[in-house]
This record gives sequence, structure tokens and C-alpha cells, in this order.
Amino acid sequence: MTYLTQPLHRALRQSPGRPFTVYGERTHTARETHDVVSRIAGALAGLGVRADDRVGLLSPNTDRFCQIVLGIAWADAVVVPLNTRWSAGENAYALDEADVTVLFVDDAFLPIVDRLRERAPVLRTIVHCGDEPTPDGLVPLAELLTAAPVEDAHRNGHAMAGIFYTGGTTGFPQGVVLGHRQLVMAAMGTLMAQTRVPHGGACVLVAPAFHLAGFGSWIAAMLTNATVVPLPAFDPVGVLRAVERHRAKQIMLVPTMIQLLVDHPDAGTFDVSSLELLTYGASPISEALLDRARTAFPAARFAQAYGMTELSPTTTILGDEDHDDPALRRSAGRAAPYARIRIVGETDQELPSGEVGEIVVAGDHVMAGYWKKPAETAAAIRNGWLHTGDAGYLDERGYLFVVDRLKDMIISGGENVYSTEVENVIAKHPAVSQVAVIGLPDDEWGERVHAVVTLLPGTTLTAAELREFCRQAIAGHKCPRSLEIVERLPMSAAGKILKRDLRNSRAVPAEKGQIQG
Repeated sequence: MTYLTQPLHRALRQSPGRPFTVYGERTHTARETHDVVSRIAGALAGLGVRADDRVGLLSPNTDRFCQIVLGIAWADAVVVPLNTRWSAGENAYALDEADVTVLFVDDAFLPIVDRLRERAPVLRTIVHCGDEPTPDGLVPLAELLTAAPVEDAHRNGHAMAGIFYTGGTTGFPQGVVLGHRQLVMAAMGTLMAQTRVPHGGACVLVAPAFHLAGFGSWIAAMLTNATVVPLPAFDPVGVLRAVERHRAKQIMLVPTMIQLLVDHPDAGTFDVSSLELLTYGASPISEALLDRARTAFPAARFAQAYGMTELSPTTTILGDEDHDDPALRRSAGRAAPYARIRIVGETDQELPSGEVGEIVVAGDHVMAGYWKKPAETAAAIRNGWLHTGDAGYLDERGYLFVVDRLKDMIISGGENVYSTEVENVIAKHPAVSQVAVIGLPDDEWGERVHAVVTLLPGTTLTAAELREFCRQAIAGHKCPRSLEIVERLPMSAAGKILKRDLRNSRAVPAEKGQIQG
């Protein structure tokens, strides 16, 4: 059997006095964590939570987030981590659909508790897990910790571990059902696919843990005996300070976080020499940013993880050695030990190496399905293969190259233009800080390539200058025909640029004159 609480049992047996989590000035050893977790489980039983019941959690990354997730599993229940960036209505939808009767909420979300109750009538108990005074009508976490500890349920590895909602920023929310075995196996396989991974030390957990990128990195940290240092929000100085203070060995970041770290004027003043592994993923990274990141963190080995929530979340790994190859560093790596990958055409026929099609994946890490959505599940998983919606190709050695989301591919003048290819070129321009390329309706071309960028301070850029720059690297039909400079790009909580938001709000040609950064 494989389940989320196993690393805690191991830590309790092998190193009970080792710090398991450090949050601000709070440190919990493995022994103390075991006590908290077993009491949360006992309290949940007292609240009527039974096997397979769903328990919600609305909290940023904290030590209590980790303890509550383990406590829910210990109680034989299923966690439903809610998106801290969603509206009350979106989260209420998830609570109602998943039949969540008990919900843990942190301080920041106390103002929406009444709205959640109104819109999710199935809720019967809300537990306050923050540091502020507990409002009337809510149960303080401290009260739960007075419950008698109970034994771990030791859930079967194939049992549900969580329902992870995705798509609220790009469409109707869907609950991805993942089991204990899927989550732990994906974390183990991600570690196994690398030639060297750190053990012990500290892991700074800054990617949102309600999202699978952060959740998976937390599991990997526990498996490698790391002390988990959760950070409730991303702040460049806060991250760098945490790495320095705790002599952190590992961290998982999304490319937008990396961008903000390397761009920060104080980045070079912190000692980050302890960092041995920097894993990145969740969205594409430009080669220009990757070069700057390796310079900023010279002691760290880099690994890229490609996947999605439906894949627990990782399917391919690009190891540190592969980053030294100019051709391979543009890839997403090769299949993790548990994964199978194919590239298929419109009729699901397998395509030969080098030909672009849809990426489909099989393996035990594939989700069980979407909660209460059989039609959507059947559309996503066909003949045992999960259709990712990503376009890509495999080379002759099995390296996967992701060229775009299928829905983000631009058809201009009858030619396919992959937005990520154009973004990689634009990102190398010395004035560009961040970039998103989208297709917009065009009377002449069907769709035109439109670039939305943020600029580095003190720089300028025109559409003509950008087109000329791009022509040096890519074909003319791929070069942006319009340019827009913005102060910031819309981001999801997982650090992904929200291209749908960009497309929906832009329907006219952008300014083509010189725009100040």
C-alpha cells in the first residue's frame, strides 16, 4: 500500500525529533506533527466524518495546511483543496458538488464564510485554522486539537486521496479525482527519473499547495526527509530570505516566479549556495530566462516537470544534464518511469517521430476521472489514453517537445503558428520582461499573431522593431503583426498566463507606435 501519511510514519520511526515543518517562528517535529495529525483525525470522526467523506481546505501554504491534509487522510477521508484565488461563488460550486460537510478556512477567507454557507448549504461545520480570533459560528482549530488521538486509517493506495478542482480560470470547474497511490507514485517517479536528488535539509514550499505542482513538490519533500518550509505567498525577497535562512536544498517554482526572482534588484545579495535542486514547471519557460536562472542559482541542478493536474501531475522529466544540450533544453524531457506517451492525429492514429499532434498519456498516474462528470471523463480518457489538449512531438530518443496548447495554436494565412515558438524568440529581446502571444481575428489573415509584453524599466519597443527582431529567427508569417505593452500579464494562482483573458479582452489592433516601458 502507498498513502500520503507514510512519510510521517517513517519520520516518526527514524527521526522523531527532526523538524517536520517550519512556518515563521513555529517549528513542529515529526513527533509533534504526529500528535497534531492524529488529534485532527479524531476530531473529524467526532464531527461525523466517515470513510470517503470529503473535507474542504481553503488556506495558503502553512504548516497547518500540511497537518490538516495529513489529518484528513489519517481520518480515512478525502481532501478537497480549494483555490485561494477563486471567488466565493467558484469555491462554493466545488464545495457543493463535492458534498463537503466540513471545511477548514484560514484567516484571509473569513470574510467570505457567510457567502460560502449561503451557496453551499451542504456545509455543516467550518473550522477556523488561522491565527486571528475565531468568529462566532466557527470552530477553532485549537478545540479540535483537544480531541483524543486516533490510529491512522492506512487508506488503501487506490483509495481517493483528494479532489483537485481545475479549470475555474479557463472554464467550468472540474474536480480531478486522484488516489493516494497516484500521488505518491508520481512524486517517487519524478525523483527516480533524476540522477541526483537532495535528501534531508529544507524544502521551501512556495508554489501554491492547493495546486498539484505545489502539492506534488510537498510530497516529494516528505519522501526525501526534507523539512518543509511553507510560504503563504510569493514574494521574491521572502523566498530568497527563506532559502538563505534555512539553507534550503530544494524548491519548486513556476517560470513567472523565476522571472521575478532573477529580476529583483536585491537577488544577488542573498546566499543561495545551499540550493541543490530547482524544479520548474506548470508553464513554458523561455531559453533566455532559463539562462539567467542558471546564472542566478549556479549551485543548483535544474529539472523541468511537464504534466497537468489530471496526471498527478508529472509525466515527463528533463534532467539537469539535458539542460546543457541546446537542442534538448527546449524539450520537456522523457517519460517518467510510470508513464507512456504517444503523439496522435485527428483520428487518434499514432504519428511518427518528429510529427506534431496531440500528446496523449497512459499509466497508473492518470486520474480516475472528473468528479460527477462521466461525459467529460469519457471525452478526456479514450481507450485508456488521457488526451492532454497539448500539441507536441517526440524525437527519435523519446524526448517530448511541447509546441503549444491546441487551443492556443494560431492559424494565420492558412499556416499553423505555435505561440510558444514565437514567445521564445520575443523573450530574447533585451527590452522584454514577459511575453504572451495570442491569435486575434483578422480580416486579411484569418488570425494575426499578437504579442502582449511587459518591458524592463527604462526600455522602449515598437511593433516594427519587434517584427524585425523576430525575422532574424523565425519565418515572416510567425512574426507579430501587432504589439501591446502592458504593466502586467494576467496570471492564475499556478503562475500560468491567462491567455483566454487576453483573447477575450482584445479584439482591435494594438498600438503600433513607440510605447514607453
